[in-house]
Amino acid sequence: MGPFNKLFRKNKPSEQKESAVANLLGGTETLMLGLNEPRWSSRNYQSLADEGYAKNVITHRAVRILSESAASVPLQLFRGDQKLNSHPLLDLLARPNPAQGRADFFESAYAYLNIAGNSYLEIVMGGDGQPAELYCLRPDRMKIIPGTSGWPKAYVYGVSGREHQFPVDPISGKSPVLHLKTFHPTDDYYGMSPLEAAAYSIDVHNAASSWNKALLDNSARPSGALVFEPKEGNAVLSKEQFDRLKEEMEENFQGARNARRPLLLEGGLKWQQMAFSPADMDFINAKHVSAREIALAFGVPPMVMSIPGDNTYSNYREANRALWRSTLLPMMDKMMSSLNHWLIPHFGNDLRLEYDLDAIPALSHDRQALWQRIGRADFLTTNEKRAAVGLGAISGGDLLE
Repeated sequence: MGPFNKLFRKNKPSEQKESAVANLLGGTETLMLGLNEPRWSSRNYQSLADEGYAKNVITHRAVRILSESAASVPLQLFRGDQKLNSHPLLDLLARPNPAQGRADFFESAYAYLNIAGNSYLEIVMGGDGQPAELYCLRPDRMKIIPGTSGWPKAYVYGVSGREHQFPVDPISGKSPVLHLKTFHPTDDYYGMSPLEAAAYSIDVHNAASSWNKALLDNSARPSGALVFEPKEGNAVLSKEQFDRLKEEMEENFQGARNARRPLLLEGGLKWQQMAFSPADMDFINAKHVSAREIALAFGVPPMVMSIPGDNTYSNYREANRALWRSTLLPMMDKMMSSLNHWLIPHFGNDLRLEYDLDAIPALSHDRQALWQRIGRADFLTTNEKRAAVGLGAISGGDLLE
């Protein structure tokens, strides 16, 4: 089954649910766009992806750290307090579609969320009415059609001039598409990419890299000037002399292959070397500052990315721990809560999907400290201690030891 299968039949609702301000949002969209017209994202995803991710090593590494780390954490399925080791949902998540495994699928979802601020997951139903496949859709191909209630009426996915519409139930909000997004203060439908907040710093960092490359092409030293000082006659080069000199310089002395080649001067020409000024030399510090600002926008400690000049954390272990606590866990919580609301009901309302905190090496010290504190708490029953560390109750565990 492909990602464009029609999944749900749209039924006419018998009631309408709206928030107190829904008519305000609907009215605004009607005036500006026309009823049921697509609401396009205001940013340029292609530019963010090209300049921000594909051409900037700091952004590229930050996105990979976040997406790969979050996708590497195993998932656990619970029915009440009972952990399930075998279930069709676990099989689906282990192989969401024929082209991706669990890690690849979630890596794509988290990467899109950090690059675009939006991530879209599609569910494909099987012949038995149960979810058969999951797909991660490119955010730049998706557009949202607002409804009169102020919430999305449908999602439209377009490729090569072809479009497929995924409806949204106006009552339950159910849809074949799950939209994950980051907070955007001025947009009701789309999330805000960290790349937008880091855009100026990315431009500075890219410009510094381009300047450094140009310097290397010029034999790793600043350029100079040819000064014409004739002993007699006209002090100005003729056009023919100027063109010939320019052609010879470009052919014989510019470029990496001509680096360190001696310059032969004649006819009153003198080479004047130009040195770096303190402002020119400061570009290296500016590049490091930009790199730290980019890392800050993504919530990745600079030490984790080996960016010099940052001494916020005493060691790498503390920086890695801060990365998980302040950035990765909140992002994964967003994913788990969304999947529990969107995917779990297809398999039963008594199920709960969680990630395995014990499988995160960076948090092992925290977990060990928690177990030690709980173990020394004599005022708690065995079941209260087990509940504090995320375990289910056992028979006879409600009495104080």
